[in-house]
Amino acid sequence: MPQRWLIAGLGNPGSQYAKTRHNAGFWLLDALDRQAPLELRSDRKFHGQVGRLRLAGLDVFCLKPETFMNDSGRSVRAVCDYFDVPVGRIVVAYDDLDLPPGTVRLKRGGGHGGHNGLRSLFAHLGGPGFWRIRIGIGHPGTREAVTPWVLSRAGLEDETAIMDSIERAIAVLPDLLQERPERAMQSLHSAGSDQKQKGE
Repeated sequence: MPQRWLIAGLGNPGSQYAKTRHNAGFWLLDALDRQAPLELRSDRKFHGQVGRLRLAGLDVFCLKPETFMNDSGRSVRAVCDYFDVPVGRIVVAYDDLDLPPGTVRLKRGGGHGGHNGLRSLFAHLGGPGFWRIRIGIGHPGTREAVTPWVLSRAGLEDETAIMDSIERAIAVLPDLLQERPERAMQSLHSAGSDQKQKGE
């Protein structure tokens, strides 16, 4: 059987959410689409927009759930079941409050950190064994301010930093998909450190 992967970007559907911080996962798929058209199309059986591309010589499905963030797992599970993609070959891109804008991290497993999209994924996939692209969006400082923060647009400087971090994440995807995760992480995380030092 050919080795298939799924890249799922988390976000909320609808134009009113398109530019909000919570849609950073969608932004990664948008950036991929600009490099090679994904031809994303809504499909009711997948509860989302699904496309595909060849990346690093492999079949890669791409997904934007249309279930809203807190039910993302239903869409991801439907695609994985239909195309027979194992949990270990799922890559989920999402916004991360614990990282500053411009920082992006690649990891596998771990907790949900209060992120509703990850909570849903855990519930539908049976655990945290998928890969994650954590896209830093910064934290507003208080717990009460989190919801309006993630559902609003970042300032120009932060938004530019977030988009730059997404491009760096995309650049290491071939290494990850070709089963070289250590190389992908080293490249991505050292690039992030270089970027931070330049900004200091």
